[in-house]
Amino acid sequence: MPTKAATNDSAELHARIEALRPTLLRLAQLQLRNLSWAEDAVSETLLAALEGAARFSGKSQFKTWVVGILKHKVLDQLRLRQRECGYDSDENDDPLEDLMFKADGHFQTVPQNWDAPAAALQQRQFFEVLETCMELLPGQIGRVFLMREWLELDTKAICQELRISPTNVWQMLSRARLRLRECLQLNWFGPSSS
Repeated sequence: MPTKAATNDSAELHARIEALRPTLLRLAQLQLRNLSWAEDAVSETLLAALEGAARFSGKSQFKTWVVGILKHKVLDQLRLRQRECGYDSDENDDPLEDLMFKADGHFQTVPQNWDAPAAALQQRQFFEVLETCMELLPGQIGRVFLMREWLELDTKAICQELRISPTNVWQMLSRARLRLRECLQLNWFGPSSS
């Protein structure tokens, strides 16, 4: 029979893990773009965290450890879903591209100078806007960006996972960064004064 201290520790662990669920679900949805797949990844993550809590060494924050587990579960979901369905990789029919860039690839209007990005990064609202901007990235571009920046996969791994060339990866990363910059310019830093 478990002791009262063990029961309290178990209840505290369950509460800590459950408190992370909304954050984990949001991160999983950003990458998987499917609520049920994201919920599967989060459920598997929470189960793995509960089962492996004894192995948590405390060398990092608990949240960091659980997010690390989620990264692996998201990759598992991507591999599983890659076999089940294809991705629509037609990114050429995008009206935003025509609004942002001239035919020669340069910006229609030059983005304004960001005076204090370090100060803006410290504000919680900035991250909410950034998250919204990342959700607006179109399918394959958003997926490639999150695989690189959030899952920290290298180009070779992304190419293998999505069956695309390194040139396509670099092009999609460039487009993602430009779109994020434009979105942040419009929704956080304000319209250009020119």
